[in-house]
Amino acid sequence: MIEMAWFAGYPREKIEWYPTIDPEKCVKCGMCMNCGQKVYKWTKEGPVVAQPYKCVVGCTTCATLCQGNAITFPDKDKLRELYKKEGIWAKVKRELIKEGKLEPEE
Repeated sequence: MIEMAWFAGYPREKIEWYPTIDPEKCVKCGMCMNCGQKVYKWTKEGPVVAQPYKCVVGCTTCATLCQGNAITFPDKDKLRELYKKEGIWAKVKRELIKEGKLEPEE
């Protein structure tokens, strides 16, 4: 698994952030299949969330573009509470500083 500053060492599998599809609303437009992380798999019944923990934490692009408004995500406030409780924001900032990503570009 690729280590990203987004988590600062916190296990991705403990972050409940991934899409849910309401099959009653799904119009099988296929927009979700554009996911760059390959979270979805297409079946005879339409899309399914095949690899939920590959979803980029905080991303909601598929839900934004879903023609049938069939895709939802957990409440972002719960995600923010987790980041605060676990000190993830401070750890991420330290990693970004160490990587030089918070240095002004000239």
